Amino acid sequence: MDRVGEWRLFVSVASLGSFIEAAHAHSRSPQSVTRAVAALEKRLGTRLLNRTTRSVSLTGEGERYLERSRRALAEFDLLEAPSDAQAELHGTLSVTASVLFGQLHLVPVVAEFLEAHPQLDLRLTLLDRVVSLAEEGIDLGVRIGALSDSALRARGVGHVRSILCASPAYLKRAGVPKDPEALARHACIAFTTTTPIADRWSFPSGGRRERGVAVHPRLIVNTAQAAIEAALAGVGLVRVLSYQVDSLLADKRLRVVLEPFEPEPVPVHLVHLPGPQRRAAAAFLEFAAERLRKRINSRA
Repeated sequence: MDRVGEWRLFVSVASLGSFIEAAHAHSRSPQSVTRAVAALEKRLGTRLLNRTTRSVSLTGEGERYLERSRRALAEFDLLEAPSDAQAELHGTLSVTASVLFGQLHLVPVVAEFLEAHPQLDLRLTLLDRVVSLAEEGIDLGVRIGALSDSALRARGVGHVRSILCASPAYLKRAGVPKDPEALARHACIAFTTTTPIADRWSFPSGGRRERGVAVHPRLIVNTAQAAIEAALAGVGLVRVLSYQVDSLLADKRLRVVLEPFEPEPVPVHLVHLPGPQRRAAAAFLEFAAERLRKRINSRA
């Protein structure tokens, strides 16, 4: 096998955490993938992967070589790509986002991009958790909130607000809270993905400080859509991100409360691993950044 091929197999095994999965991805036998990675390790004089009967993990040297090999392979792919800037994109692109943001904002952008590039396929993974791009072999992700992984490259596309809202029927029945402390006398809907502690919500308290306020969670859910549906049904107040309910606010099916006590707007970024990107990923980054910026800012 050529040396570039060995590096590709190493990256696949490291990304997928499995020799068998990497073999399937490259239409090869697991034995040939094992031999290729072993030959690479022998040539380098170091072990790149820890192997057990149940799992595969990177060694310290493997982690160092993985990042360098990703960059080198990306550069090689650019060299091999057609020189014509208008050449058709092909292959499979992998993108991730949170569930509701993906449904509301990313799917329309993806559909437009796929229409413009008929030879390209795209795998969209929507999960309400932070996905490791490196571990799950994903090209691009949408992150809402402060970025904790400083190794990622990020492109800002706007901000969304963290808001409290309820149905007009609930507010007519229970009254409109005038300050955060009043929430203790209201029924609340706790959405545990964004508020892990169900019975305390945080509010700004000058500068960078926050104050915790006790709330009464009559309902605790783990998806944004369920929390929003419960608010529409009049169960109580819910804390969500503005993009999740902007159409409902425009239709006056929900109403914002305690607006003067909102925290600072939350940033939205498109993120990717450092180093050169595949041509399709770079094209989608530019395409999606422009359109998401317009969609988010039009609703801010």
